[in-house]
Amino acid sequence: MHLRHLFASMFVLASTASGVIAADGESVLRAGAATSNITPPLGELIVGGWKPIPATHIHDELYARCLVLDDGNTKLAIVLCDNVGIPREVFDLAKKQAQEATGIPASHMLMAATHTHSATTARGPSKVIQEQELTDYQSFLATRISDGIRRADNQLESARIGWGQIDEPSEVFNRRWYVHDASLLTNPFGGVDRVRMNPPRGSPALDRPAGPVDPQVSFISVQSRDGRPIALLANYSLHYVGGVRSGEVSADYFGYFAKFIEEKLDAVDQTPPFVGMLSNGTSGDVNNINFTGKNTKRYERYEKMQEVAEKVASRVHDAHQRVKFQDWVPLGAVQTDLPLKVRKPTPEMLEHFARIESEDKENERKGHIREAIYAQRVAKLQAAEDEIQVPLQALRIGNLGIAAIPFETFAETGWELKDRSPFQQ
Repeated sequence: MHLRHLFASMFVLASTASGVIAADGESVLRAGAATSNITPPLGELIVGGWKPIPATHIHDELYARCLVLDDGNTKLAIVLCDNVGIPREVFDLAKKQAQEATGIPASHMLMAATHTHSATTARGPSKVIQEQELTDYQSFLATRISDGIRRADNQLESARIGWGQIDEPSEVFNRRWYVHDASLLTNPFGGVDRVRMNPPRGSPALDRPAGPVDPQVSFISVQSRDGRPIALLANYSLHYVGGVRSGEVSADYFGYFAKFIEEKLDAVDQTPPFVGMLSNGTSGDVNNINFTGKNTKRYERYEKMQEVAEKVASRVHDAHQRVKFQDWVPLGAVQTDLPLKVRKPTPEMLEHFARIESEDKENERKGHIREAIYAQRVAKLQAAEDEIQVPLQALRIGNLGIAAIPFETFAETGWELKDRSPFQQ
């Protein structure tokens, strides 16, 4: 079953039970939100660069930000984690723990990492089979995620929900380019690519981007019946921004967005605490660099990510003024696994890296700058399983649909899913 079929099948879902009923006989929507601190200990490896380095300082704490919705018949849990990438085994353990504590089905829990490159790794061993094989941080992370869902569930209260969207095109640029200079197309595998990722800025060799961008910021806002903000979940198809000091841990612009939207909605220091959330949309080929222009401003550390977060939060706040809130909407969720074959190294790739390895280390070889790194990655691919099961999810919130797909998915895939979706938004 493909993701668009998940959308279609979920469109016909309807709540058959009346659920929680208010005194006036109307169905009641309930919502709760919470955060769990998932900051790792110093010394854990930051893996957002080409070579892992140990964390030496925490610039800002990392969180699992949790939202639980209940229409009286169906419960949904959405969790966004400040991490570069979390393996399924960790999320599965968190779902198992949360389901046992709250009764929310694991299939109704959507968990994702924001893909901040300045977080430490949660990947652990290359292959995890048993729960007992998880690292200390992976086990800690799973428990903190499930704790966040339990706390959000504990704080369920009568609520209203609304959603909207607005464009912010100034911060998204496709990072894959067709170029006129063939020397820019060499790759670490001994071959030549069709396009160049992250080409030199302002290069005269630039022809055109190899794909689109998605400037849309979509968001869901949840508030109490008397208008107190409970949570806001937004989605923007932009990679991390970066600009951190070496060895420092940070949630990147996703964390700053949570802070800024809290301020703009006048939800600071309230009880229960407001939870701002920003998910990473389809941005595998999109980042924050305008490759057609020269560097016109020198940013201080952490300045650019704050600028982006402020801009996105301001746009969401502007659109938020026009949101029409509803006291109840039907909820739904479907999930399936999609089997995917793993792309294995070709004989030519293996021969290329074997030749590199056999060369005299004392000779200066003018190969691709990333050859050594990709030699390690190719070796891991060669030893990896031939097939993996990919989880696909879709949530229904009234006439709003949320699709969840793993990996660094390209923007064009996101556009296709939107085009084929049966939901209004």
